[in-house]
Amino acid sequence: MIEKNENVKDKRVQRLIHPDSTARQITLQDSRYYQRKEGLYYPSVTTVLSYFPKDKFFETWLKEVGTNADIIMRRAGEEGTQVHNAVETYLKGEEVHWLNEWGTTKYSLKVWQMILKFVEFWETYKPTLVESEVHIFSDELMIAGTADLIVEIEGELWLLDIKTSNAIHDTFDLQLACYASGWNECFDRPIDRMGILWLKAMTRGESRKADKMQGKGWEVKETTEPLEENKRIFKHLYEIFKVKHPELKPHTEILPTSIKLKG
Repeated sequence: MIEKNENVKDKRVQRLIHPDSTARQITLQDSRYYQRKEGLYYPSVTTVLSYFPKDKFFETWLKEVGTNADIIMRRAGEEGTQVHNAVETYLKGEEVHWLNEWGTTKYSLKVWQMILKFVEFWETYKPTLVESEVHIFSDELMIAGTADLIVEIEGELWLLDIKTSNAIHDTFDLQLACYASGWNECFDRPIDRMGILWLKAMTRGESRKADKMQGKGWEVKETTEPLEENKRIFKHLYEIFKVKHPELKPHTEILPTSIKLKG
């Protein structure tokens, strides 16, 4: 969604909109698709994964919250976006503030705590940042997406996806597999290890295991299933997605950038 004061020339926004050369009109593109090249579009990884079957716990939750489900999910999405944006700012070397100049909180306590958990991870294991919020494509899987973090830790290249959800879902490993495939196709150095940096874990502190990265309320849950196996499962899911979307292309809408009463 395009918000007030948003710069349409920002590279993250340009994926979704295309101003013409005169800036008199803008073509809005369906955010669920990425343009691979002229006339070729790939669906986002998360769009395809939305077709993964929901478990009985999700169905029970829907029954319990009823019409509040949309509100709860939207709020959770907003919290995740705030954490991701703050992390990106932090990794740029900029200072992230909880309070604004008037002393009002910019984030809820829950969001600020998750931001601090990420900082604890970063300061404890001191990764070398390779890429953050990097757009990748996989021509093999015919998908695209944005990977949260590519970092080097003790000589190994890690793909990390930041999660602020209350639970770890089956689709997370499939998402990582897609991102890893895209990275390996787009870049020379392949991913060595991948995992979820979960900022709502129930951990009480550091792990006794030397190779386990965790702290109070956060942990890195490494993917244990082979990459090819997760790709195989994703390909089956993609076939279901294509039944509902036989034409892999976004819907577009052209809007003028100014209006004037005709007299």
